[in-house]
Amino acid sequence: MTNSIYDKSDTEKIIARIQSLTSETPAVWGKMTVDQMLQHCNAAIEVAFGEKEITVNWMMRLLGKLVKKKIFNSDFQHNSPTAPEFIFDDSYDFETSKTTLIQKYSRFSNEGKSAITVMKHPFWGNMTYEDWDKLMWKHLDHHLRQFGV
Repeated sequence: MTNSIYDKSDTEKIIARIQSLTSETPAVWGKMTVDQMLQHCNAAIEVAFGEKEITVNWMMRLLGKLVKKKIFNSDFQHNSPTAPEFIFDDSYDFETSKTTLIQKYSRFSNEGKSAITVMKHPFWGNMTYEDWDKLMWKHLDHHLRQFGV
C-alpha cells in the first residue's frame, strides 16, 4: 500500500512523527540538525505551492528528467546532493519550524490537488499530481527517518 500526501490518515501519521521530534533529536545520518531539516522540508513544500523558486541550469534540468522515474520509484539515498536553495546552515527556531511544517504538509490533505500550483518542477521537469504525491511523501519520510522517527 502506498502512502499519499492527499490522504488524511497518512497525513496524521506523518504529523505524529513530526510531533515526536524535539529540538535535541539527533540525526541518524547526514550533517543537518533537526531545525535545519525542518526548514529544508518547508522549503521543498513551498516549491509545490509556487511560493519558492529555485534556479537550475540546463544540465541539471536534463539530469533531473533522466533520473526522475528511478528516483520517484525507489527510496531516497542518504547524503544526496541538495540544491543551494534547500541548504540551511544557520540555527532556526525549532517550534516555529515544526509548526510551519505541520501546517504546510497538512495543506495537501486539506486542500487536495489544488494546493499544488507548479506542474513543471525546475529540476524534475513536468509533474503530475501523482508525481508530487510521491516526491513530497518520500522526501519528508526520508528526512523523518534521518532523525529516527
